[in-house]
Amino acid sequence: MARVLSLFRPQPLLTLLSRLKPALCKMSMDSRAREVFSTAVEAVQPDTVVKQSIERKEDTVIIDGRKFTLKHNLHMVGFGKAVLGMAAQVEKIMGDHLVKGIISVPNGIQQTLQQNGKGHLLLKENSSIKVMEGAKNNLPDGDAQRAAEEIKLLASELTEKDLLLVLISGGGSALLPAPIPPVSLKEKLDVTRKLAGAGATIQELNTVRRALSFLKGGGLAHQAHPAQVVALILSDVIGDPLDMIASGPTVRSEVWPEEILSILERYKLLPSLSASVKDVLARQSPRWKENKDESDASGHVLNVVIGSNSIALACAGRRARELGFRPVVLSPGVCGDVRSVSRLYGLLARFACSPEEPPPEIAAEVLRLGPEVGVESWDLCRTMQVLGEGRAEGWGATCLLAGGEPTVELTGKGRGGRNQELALRVGLELKGLELPPNGPVFLSGGTDGQDGPTEAAGAITDGGLYAEAQSQGLDIHDFLVNNDSYTFLSHLSAGKHLLVPGLTCTNVMDVHMLLIPAIPIKIS
Repeated sequence: MARVLSLFRPQPLLTLLSRLKPALCKMSMDSRAREVFSTAVEAVQPDTVVKQSIERKEDTVIIDGRKFTLKHNLHMVGFGKAVLGMAAQVEKIMGDHLVKGIISVPNGIQQTLQQNGKGHLLLKENSSIKVMEGAKNNLPDGDAQRAAEEIKLLASELTEKDLLLVLISGGGSALLPAPIPPVSLKEKLDVTRKLAGAGATIQELNTVRRALSFLKGGGLAHQAHPAQVVALILSDVIGDPLDMIASGPTVRSEVWPEEILSILERYKLLPSLSASVKDVLARQSPRWKENKDESDASGHVLNVVIGSNSIALACAGRRARELGFRPVVLSPGVCGDVRSVSRLYGLLARFACSPEEPPPEIAAEVLRLGPEVGVESWDLCRTMQVLGEGRAEGWGATCLLAGGEPTVELTGKGRGGRNQELALRVGLELKGLELPPNGPVFLSGGTDGQDGPTEAAGAITDGGLYAEAQSQGLDIHDFLVNNDSYTFLSHLSAGKHLLVPGLTCTNVMDVHMLLIPAIPIKIS
């Protein structure tokens, strides 16, 4: 009798609705995963984020709650892979108040956008914005240096009546090289390459790079003083640290000679420095003390992150809910080796899909992996609580979302990228874990549309991957050892697992997605 009554016990309205949603959605799990990823990318399109961050009211503009007066006094500079689309939207919003602009963008980007039907991200004819292409293969070069010199000149000519709008996105550091004379661009690159080869951290690399740069580390804002500076930033760095994105050209950063020398001594590079580099470092002084009358950066510089991985995940979560999933965001800062990251996702899938209460060893290992993959214990506990409630109450399908930028240890010479290898490894972790309809499903994709030297942005896998590979005579482990995930996924089922969105025109790192099907309630 108790068993029968339990079938009719009152259920929360949201629980009942969430059970109905998957039935209403006829799309496959694979299709819904692709749709959610597409929504994440669309949310951080360069024109979209600019449009959402600027409110124009006649002769005033409001950015991040601050009001600025427009009197045909607006100048603009920009640097980064997504800056052309950002600039096109600024041009539409600001009209003739925009006096002059210079942007440094990747080599060939205008032609590529035109060929891919992205004309809305191009500037209008007779634009007041000058486009300078450079940094071929994402490396600083002479063309990018010339663009940086023109940007520096524009900023230095501004007065207290002017407003400088700075557009920044990923790739901006390579597109704004301005070494302090007499250091040449080649000499500066040699120093950073030697540091990277010696194992220096990204923080140490940036510290030295800023010391040898005229515009990085707040140098651009310094040049523009006393003009008001507003930077709109599309972040491609975990945690959105303003001083790290494009090396922080609008972020106040003091340069101390002792700190620079300490880093170079640590990696035994002092003897190999050129005379020019030694000369510049010897006469270094804290940049921001050169002008004691200069106001604090908070008064003359406004830095606003208008697009990030967190924003992409939030929009992806809303779309996932529309498609019948209960969304839960783990973290936008997943990092570390893909082997540890894939193990984490595999454990979370087993935790969520277990027909019984999962053994405590699963939760313990999840928490142990946290520090290795850059995820706080609090976020892991919160996520497991949501997954546990979903399993116990049977509220329907769940969409676990995360983002970041894991790393891959190169042991072979195959073709692939971190997203494809992560998806492949998670597919192995899900082996034997198959629930109708076709779940759980895992997706990993780069929001820039490119994963390593391949046409794919990532891949989608599930628990049937191993058996599928065996049926086609493919050894997954051999491909993994050779870092050849793209070749493997291309052979497998005619490449149906590959995620190929094409040119996305943006970059906020990667999106990870674990779609967990509804778990039937076990009634006792």
